[in-house]
Amino acid sequence: MKKIYFSIAVAILSLTATAQEFELQQFATGFTSPIGITNAGDDRLFVVQQGGQIRIINADGTINQTPFLNISSIISSGGERGLLGLAFDPDYASNGRFFVNYTNPSGDTVIARYEVSDNPDVAETTGTVILTIDQPFANHNGGDIHFGPDGYLWISMGDGGSGGDPQQHGQNINSLLGKMLRIDVSGTTYTSPADNPFVGAEGSDEIWSYGLRNAWRFSFDRETGDVWIADVGQNAIEEINHEPSNTAGLNYGWRCYEGNNTYDTSGCAAQETMTFPVATYNHSGGRCSITGGYVYRGVSYPNLTGKYFFADYCSGEIGWVDGDHNLEFLTDTNYFIPAFGESANGELYVAGNSAIYKIVGEEMSVNDLDKTNISVYPNPVMNQLNIQSNKPVNEVSIYNIEGKLLTSFTLNTDKIDFSNYAKGVYLVTVTTGKVTKTQKVIKN
Repeated sequence: MKKIYFSIAVAILSLTATAQEFELQQFATGFTSPIGITNAGDDRLFVVQQGGQIRIINADGTINQTPFLNISSIISSGGERGLLGLAFDPDYASNGRFFVNYTNPSGDTVIARYEVSDNPDVAETTGTVILTIDQPFANHNGGDIHFGPDGYLWISMGDGGSGGDPQQHGQNINSLLGKMLRIDVSGTTYTSPADNPFVGAEGSDEIWSYGLRNAWRFSFDRETGDVWIADVGQNAIEEINHEPSNTAGLNYGWRCYEGNNTYDTSGCAAQETMTFPVATYNHSGGRCSITGGYVYRGVSYPNLTGKYFFADYCSGEIGWVDGDHNLEFLTDTNYFIPAFGESANGELYVAGNSAIYKIVGEEMSVNDLDKTNISVYPNPVMNQLNIQSNKPVNEVSIYNIEGKLLTSFTLNTDKIDFSNYAKGVYLVTVTTGKVTKTQKVIKN
């Protein structure tokens, strides 16, 4: 039986996993169909409601009464349609630009650019459409969007819907459906980066990888830059793909394969040309549809570090994949879970029914207090780099990618001005006592 326990002050979802590796702490409630959670590089969370509104949760858990954006009048809704994705420009603090993914009244996918108004909690009411993609059926719209470590906008597209990919979009490199797209939106219109795999060759320029059925949610590991793609299966197998985000042209196999299993290999390329998932699970126990999450890179709960969190939408179970790609279900929540989210400092949240919950790990023991935990974010960075540590920071050094020391200084604040650095890759070392952490940081 699924059980939920509530304290007087705050709702806590107790877990069934041994030693209670984590629990869900209710952070805010009162949402309608929340299907996305993200941040704009500050202490606010932005919640995407499928009906067309984006709402703001403040650091204290209060919700702004006025939506950040309301485009309910220009979307189609119902089923898998609606407002599906939100991504803030890496230079949002300077240019105020953000992007949304929605289905228009015709049911087609739209990627549009909007800007914040003079009020930082309210966006301008009109945007600019930069890309429209025809959708032949009402389902399998994908819908997630993120800026990658490369500074480009990544878009997950489902195979166009129905069942079994009847129009064979997944393996068709001239179709944008069933793909991961990667575009440059730094100008007034979009362009395709020159290193996309099909630029100058047969295939659509926007494609980065293909062979996806319905990658409803994907994410980037903020420390390694790797991409994690959770692809919803065809009634039997749910899959998780994990690859370096600089690996172009991968074929994830759909509709030839569902997970590691043969689905329909007629007309398919050789098996060895395809990239198979690092983890899968079947539909036993009421499971039916994977919701992808994030790798935990916060500093509050060391026992969660490096774990990739995911959920099954139907069963309400939350699980993780560890560094060796072992998959484990850890808890049954009694919720429909459509999305996870990440705060600016790497803490994780989950949408369940009408509420947003924070993922809370084990409290630090006396021994844990002796450990040094350092977080460097955001990555990629535009103007301001943040340093979070549970110990006093003695020194910060910045090197170029060749290892040449550019600057070294004592940190008097948790913020570093990165606005004067040229675009490129840097190594940032943070020293606390006898512990030094070095992290690769990309400047866009």
